[in-house]
Amino acid sequence: MATLIITEKSSQAKDLRAALGDRYGRILPAEGHLLRLAEPDEVNPDWKRWAPTLLKPDGLYPTRPDSGGNKTAKLAAIKAALKGCDQVILATDCDREGQLIGQEILEHLGFRGRVQRALFTAQDPKTIRDAFAKLKPNNELRPLYEAAVARQQADQIFNLSLTRTATKTLLAPGTRGVIGIGRVKTPTLSIVCLRELEIRNFKPEDYFAVVAPATAAGGSFLMRHAPPPKARIKDRARAEAIARAADGHGGPLSVTVEDRRQAPPKLYDLPALQKTCGQRWGWTADRTLEVAQELYDGEGKKLITYPRAEARYLSESQIADVPAITGALTRLRGFAHLDISRPVIRRGKSGHFCDKALEGVSHHAIVPNVNVLDDLESRLNRLTDDEKRLYALICRSYLAAVMPDYEYRQTTVLMNVPVEGKPVVFRAVGRIPLKLGWKAAFGSAETDGKPDEKEEEQTLPPLADGEPARLSDPRVEAKRTQAPPRYNEGTLVDAMQNAWRFVEDPALRDRLKEAKGIGTPATRAEIIKGLRRQNLLGADGKWLVPTPAGLQLFETLRGAAPTLVDPGTTALWEMRLDEVVVGRADFRSVIDGIADEAGRLIGVLVGNQGPAVDLGVRGGPIRAGRGAGRRRSTSSRAAGAPPRTPPREPAGAAGFRRAAAPLSRRPYRTRNSTP
Repeated sequence: MATLIITEKSSQAKDLRAALGDRYGRILPAEGHLLRLAEPDEVNPDWKRWAPTLLKPDGLYPTRPDSGGNKTAKLAAIKAALKGCDQVILATDCDREGQLIGQEILEHLGFRGRVQRALFTAQDPKTIRDAFAKLKPNNELRPLYEAAVARQQADQIFNLSLTRTATKTLLAPGTRGVIGIGRVKTPTLSIVCLRELEIRNFKPEDYFAVVAPATAAGGSFLMRHAPPPKARIKDRARAEAIARAADGHGGPLSVTVEDRRQAPPKLYDLPALQKTCGQRWGWTADRTLEVAQELYDGEGKKLITYPRAEARYLSESQIADVPAITGALTRLRGFAHLDISRPVIRRGKSGHFCDKALEGVSHHAIVPNVNVLDDLESRLNRLTDDEKRLYALICRSYLAAVMPDYEYRQTTVLMNVPVEGKPVVFRAVGRIPLKLGWKAAFGSAETDGKPDEKEEEQTLPPLADGEPARLSDPRVEAKRTQAPPRYNEGTLVDAMQNAWRFVEDPALRDRLKEAKGIGTPATRAEIIKGLRRQNLLGADGKWLVPTPAGLQLFETLRGAAPTLVDPGTTALWEMRLDEVVVGRADFRSVIDGIADEAGRLIGVLVGNQGPAVDLGVRGGPIRAGRGAGRRRSTSSRAAGAPPRTPPREPAGAAGFRRAAAPLSRRPYRTRNSTP
């Protein structure tokens, strides 16, 4: 019996060949989606002309071979191999989209033989061999495939129909451009717009703290009365009264000494890496992904694991790689001072190695590639400065993860000062490092990207609990509240991943946490680029700001069709797709429900009487040629055009007023979307 194994990408095929040889059969890679959905005008010629029309065919959109990159050759190779096979093993990513990528090829080519499924979240040899020893019948995953089909079809109908409708109904006369509507793109725009409005409407408030030197037997130090935000002193006269009471006050100190420890931070997934690189070096999200991708599959490099990671854990089988990786890295000059002769292995969700945390996830955290350690120095010599910088960051993260906890001694000193008969607490905090532990991996020039406690610290003299001290020369410090910062690309990616924070409904918040926000690690940077390309977002230095057109579009949609700007909508789509996966809903009924919602929103936009949106591009109307208004692959995307292969996503959103359609009328969303 001849067997063909289909992987999602070439790197998977290479890893499978190394782990399995030809034991199970020939291994051929796809290149992501080898197929696309037909263009609207390929289904209905009348849909070639842009109009406020629901682009829903009688059945499903059929698939067509995609021509981007090497896709034509890859599909042809798989088609030829299938002619001599009676069994296929799908070894694509184990999530919903991976199931679609593999199974849609077999459906399109009409394969009728036996199909089995290999499920793995890491690509080390042991994990791969274990997965192939436990193959599952592919028909057991049919509901997952149908949920993916529903996501793909719904995205096409919803996003393209509403993009065309918004462009025809909202675009200012005499201007060009595309007003792209997407179930991830539009909520992402709203996140930035809401922050901008929050900044513009921010009214700073003055508040005060009181600082006084304290003198004890062992020496002097500063004590401070600075209540938490909800109890801030906003009346200067009150602060001055506290200062007068503190001047010359003597009394016993309450001294608490605690030995504490801090575990290392989580390993990097792509969003965390993009956020760190944006904060540290001012990189855009796209730049971070570009450099990481070159480290992953650049010629003669391949130094890190898959960069579009969506988890911050490693599988427990990868514990076996720790000695080899730490040994190789600590032979490099930059890490030679680190002693990791006895690595610390932290299991479970509070640690770094956790199989349970990887359930339903396709890619583990980004770490150094264990398979190239014998040739490490020569590969490092091929790197650019930015590649060296990013590789060092990923190495530091891995090394820190298997080093001991940071241990320190914290001394907290309190003194009560009576003010108008009530005690007011003055406080001082000191911290003495005992064992650097994992912090040694980051050195003095770098941090782990996770700030320690924000409380001001100092070196304290020897102090005993109950010993007397005296305050003198107090002063009032005037402070002012600050508006929240604008987003840069890294922090916007983080906001997209944690969009559940913008949602008030507990069920939606929980679902968005599970879905890891709106967009996927692979698509968020492209979504931001798309918003900038369409002149809906601009930049002020490293900060992202909505353009006048972006703010106007947001205000228009928030008033007329708030479901379009609410990240929480995606959670409802995910809930409906969950019902397909567990067999409680038919995937066609989910598509129909989303199409009905799209039809309702088309009517809302057609009836909108608000001001037109000026994208700032002069000229005649857009040309509605083939493919206009649908997704395009990132390699061939024109300015303003949504991408062909839908980005995967999850969702979430808080502070977004649900002033419109009732919950039952909201569209049910999926993980992929157009920018």
